[in-house]
Amino acid sequence: MAKSDALPLIELAEQFAKLPGIGMKSAQRLAYHVMEMSEGEAKALSQAILNAKRSVHTCRVCMNFTEHELCKFCADARRDHATICVVETPKDIAAFERTKEYKGVYHVLHGLISPIDGIKPDDLKIKELLSRVSEGGVEEVIMATNPTVEGEATAMYISKLLKPFGVKVTRLAFGLPIGGMLEYADEITLYKALENRNEI
Repeated sequence: MAKSDALPLIELAEQFAKLPGIGMKSAQRLAYHVMEMSEGEAKALSQAILNAKRSVHTCRVCMNFTEHELCKFCADARRDHATICVVETPKDIAAFERTKEYKGVYHVLHGLISPIDGIKPDDLKIKELLSRVSEGGVEEVIMATNPTVEGEATAMYISKLLKPFGVKVTRLAFGLPIGGMLEYADEITLYKALENRNEI
């Protein structure tokens, strides 16, 4: 932000810039937008942030965000509690729910193993997953981490930990998107498409 005597505005932009996916230019736009809000709108925004921080916590079973002791998926007896879909973040659950096909429950890791970023297995909600599986009743764990180096490493690490429990551990199939052109596909995508091919 340009040098000015509006230090609080600069500090506001710097706070916005700490959010993922927000660069300094976007942060400046957001800061200026807040300045154009009425005092009531600004108070409502700050109150919504504080309310979320105070009221929302992790579900005691699956680590999804919720206001209650159990999230709506864990509390729903109609869901298949024998199938657990393991995801990186709570927002990944929304993607699965949009398909309207998955009827099991979830487990949120809140990150992926990444030694470069200093994220170790103990920093994730892996122990909680193992505890759930050890209680019995789980037949399948679907590893639905992203198809990145970190996602693959995390999926492999967890699958090894789950082996002694005798549950079926599966991985999402990855490959070519519908409408994709072979010539533009990278090697890993093509490899996964070959590896996950189905009989027709």
